[in-house]
Amino acid sequence: MCGIFAQVIPAGLQHPEELSRRLREANATRGPDARKSCCISLSQLDLEFFSSELRLRGKSPVVQPHKNDSGSILCWNGEIFAGLDVHVDENDGIKLFEQLHRLETNEQVRDLFAYIEGPYAFVFYNATTQQLFFSRDPLGRRSLLIHRPSATNPYFLLASVSAGSDPGYSFEELETGHIHRLDIALLNKADDIISSFDSCFSFIARSDSSSSPSSFPYAEPEKVNTSLHPNDLQPGDNLDIIPDWLETPVEGLISQLDHSVMLQIRDIPQDLSLKGQSRVAVLFSGGIDSTILALLADRHVLRDEPIDLLNVAFENPRKIQVQQKGNINPNKKKSTSKPVKSGSDQALLTSTQTQYMVPDRVTGLQEVEELRRLCPSRVWKFVEINVPYNESQAARHRVEGLMNPVRTVMDLSLALALYFASRGVGQVRSRPEDDPIPYMSPARVLINGLGSDELLGGYGRHRSAFNTGGWAAVVEEVCNIPKSLKLNLDIIYSFQLQLEIDRIPTRNLGRDDRVISSHGKETRHPFLSLDVVSFLAQLPVQYKMDPRLPLGVGDKMLLRLAARKLGLMEASQRKKRAMQFGSHSARMEGDEKGDKLLNGCK
Repeated sequence: MCGIFAQVIPAGLQHPEELSRRLREANATRGPDARKSCCISLSQLDLEFFSSELRLRGKSPVVQPHKNDSGSILCWNGEIFAGLDVHVDENDGIKLFEQLHRLETNEQVRDLFAYIEGPYAFVFYNATTQQLFFSRDPLGRRSLLIHRPSATNPYFLLASVSAGSDPGYSFEELETGHIHRLDIALLNKADDIISSFDSCFSFIARSDSSSSPSSFPYAEPEKVNTSLHPNDLQPGDNLDIIPDWLETPVEGLISQLDHSVMLQIRDIPQDLSLKGQSRVAVLFSGGIDSTILALLADRHVLRDEPIDLLNVAFENPRKIQVQQKGNINPNKKKSTSKPVKSGSDQALLTSTQTQYMVPDRVTGLQEVEELRRLCPSRVWKFVEINVPYNESQAARHRVEGLMNPVRTVMDLSLALALYFASRGVGQVRSRPEDDPIPYMSPARVLINGLGSDELLGGYGRHRSAFNTGGWAAVVEEVCNIPKSLKLNLDIIYSFQLQLEIDRIPTRNLGRDDRVISSHGKETRHPFLSLDVVSFLAQLPVQYKMDPRLPLGVGDKMLLRLAARKLGLMEASQRKKRAMQFGSHSARMEGDEKGDKLLNGCK
């Protein structure tokens, strides 16, 4: 994990150095192990490349940006898990740079990245051709923001994270559909960077239509299989028996997920001063996604190392008031919480234990016991991360700055939960009845279950689509087919959009990366390995979900069967619950809609 900041400024421009300093500092928090800047002065332009480093590869510290004798520079924020041979003792950024500076054409740059798998964002300056290349991986698992020159701010900026809202820039999430190129040589000859910028800026398609997909397997996410099985496949009434036609897909999903988890945790460097402490943590709600990943992680983490399960709970005054007095809004659905009947009950509700006994805490405590039964030789550290209301409100300004440029109420609810969970400051108990002991997780790699709902039909809208128009409507929902178009399935297949996957870079991953990485931690997403995505995308939709079955059975049916096969009986039946509601980070003071802009945002 690294922080990247790059800027291209007209020579002689009175650029606010204070703004550059704050952007460097904001990106330095992502990589606490090292930082460095490289500057280049051309006749009309000044270039700066800054990187910070979080060392998670190789045995020796690496200081970025990478630079060679010709003056080429690479700022690399990523992990290469497949496609490029990187030994456990080597640094993937160095290996990638060795390949990049030998390339001569745009197509060669494109093809190199189409052959590697892993989360990444990069900025590469080819000093020989004076071309600047930059991009995020096809799923956008790492953040990269772009500011284009404007009349008020006539310079070009790239950054992993902003320094919060500021009139000095107008950042946007860099789209993931292309590799981007800025012709520095041409821009350096221009009289005006603003009027000439568009003619110097171009896109390189991620794939060549004439090439076989097998030649460049990681150019783009696999297109969703829109074919419908000719037979009306009938699942069982419950999860106890795997139908014959699902045996192979279930085994395949377990194998793919297990391989993805293995690649993402096997080469994490071990600090000898922290030997025996956790190197891996799981963002753990006790839901099916996080629990199955925790179970698979047990196979690949050294037996004498604990695995931290980070479970966050918020003190939510509004929820507490509902618990004590019943529903305080007569226009809303009646609360299932019962009002307090006595003074002793009142004290119990306001005690520390009950105050943080949010839904995700309840399921988390249940699932850690299931993990302990299945993996008794592993030390599972269930980290209770309790966030007092005052502390969450004090962090709002910081978290809103990290979120930028996204700025809705829902974004804040999710970002707060991720901010405190990834910080890892909480308490642990040796046994449930013991007093808690303060604990701060030393793990730098955090496993995240994001992606399963998008890939396996876990959202309520998939069930609603089926109820409205059957299986074909589900396919349309998954593939982003406009509802106004009446298309047969052959034409549907020509649409190359995957609604759920395409939304992830802008709705989730960039924001999550900026928030989590502020603590010098790196989040990894086993469900979003492009190999896992490809495997699941190729399966017919009926293999992955069945809206005819009840919630907790038909949604993400394939994953539930896989969890059951692995012995996770309780986890396999967990119903979906959004993080912000499970942790009580949402709606602390009112019923604002999730898409409402935060105060002060336009």
